[in-house]
Amino acid sequence: MGFFYPDLYYHTHYHMTGTIKFYNAVKGFGFIKTDAGNELFFHITNVAEGITPDQLQEGMTVTFVEGMGRKGPQAEQVSLAGGMSSHSDNEEDMVD
Repeated sequence: MGFFYPDLYYHTHYHMTGTIKFYNAVKGFGFIKTDAGNELFFHITNVAEGITPDQLQEGMTVTFVEGMGRKGPQAEQVSLAGGMSSHSDNEEDMVD
């Protein structure tokens, strides 16, 4: 009988969305509350390339893939939902 590799087996391979419930930039980890209500651990090494630790904040909506880490389910390929966008109200846009 062959070997069982839980990290390869558990990956969902589709992106889910959730909200960063807790994040510690100094230690580089946090927890995401999924839209289904579950909480998943994530580490800064599982955040998409180009996103710096100081860009992540509690309350942000993120997308991720659920995978299996050493201690159980975790979020992987974490990225900001909708990309990085800054919205500013421009007075010119509000002209009647």
